Amino acid sequence: MLTDPISDYLTRIRNGLTAAHAEVEVPASRLKRELSRILDEQGYIESFSVEPRTVGEVIKVKLRYTDSGQPVITGLQRVSRPGRRRYVPSAAVPRVMGGMGTAIVSTSSGVMTGHEARAKGVGGEVVAYVW
Repeated sequence: MLTDPISDYLTRIRNGLTAAHAEVEVPASRLKRELSRILDEQGYIESFSVEPRTVGEVIKVKLRYTDSGQPVITGLQRVSRPGRRRYVPSAAVPRVMGGMGTAIVSTSSGVMTGHEARAKGVGGEVVAYVW
């Protein structure tokens, strides 16, 4: 039984990058769609699409590589886990790699980057770091 679908999502992307796949498929959920949207907006992935299947939906994530074939995403880390949730106020939203990476935060105003959360003055659950 899968107990942490977000960790599964991040692991599938990490494994796809390690194996140099062009795209990966992930079972769809609303939070995973938002994570994919943020990765797309920040330029970490080429694109994503939600496609129906016989049972449920799947998110196809097209991975991005540099001209030399290196993955654009060098690291993905799950921060808040089912066994240890991590919530932060707006003043303590973390910076990843000195601002070079992205913190993904789930707030009462929706899922957004750490930079957006600081600008809007909202805190929430730190879902993941991407760099």
